[in-house]
Amino acid sequence: MSKKVFEVTQAGYTIQADVSLIGKDLLITLTGGDNPHIGTITCLGKEVAQEITRFPSHHGRLHKDDVLSDCLLKHITPYLAGTCVITAGVHVNGISKEQIKASFEMTEILGKKIARWLKNADFPTEEPRYDHYHKTYNG
Repeated sequence: MSKKVFEVTQAGYTIQADVSLIGKDLLITLTGGDNPHIGTITCLGKEVAQEITRFPSHHGRLHKDDVLSDCLLKHITPYLAGTCVITAGVHVNGISKEQIKASFEMTEILGKKIARWLKNADFPTEEPRYDHYHKTYNG
């Protein structure tokens, strides 16, 4: 497993992408601001359409952090070898319009940095093998 952390700071706060390469799959934890959390989960695979789960906040509204995940995905999707899961949760107390705009700019920068890293990633070339136990177990 290979891990890398990317950070960008603008408009008085930081967004961090903690990236783990797990076999051919990618797990990204995108957090930042005053109250990092898991607001949304975005899943995408070579043969699986994008799926988004939005969790409720303490006020009952659904988090919308998946808009930041979409910014990341537009840069990294061409380099995905397997499944990608992004958990996202960025919250800035009393966020301003400037800080909202900056969140997209920072995520764009993170997406480009992750894409450059993925271009040189050492993805496994050997496919998993299954033997007769797999057939027996599944009937």
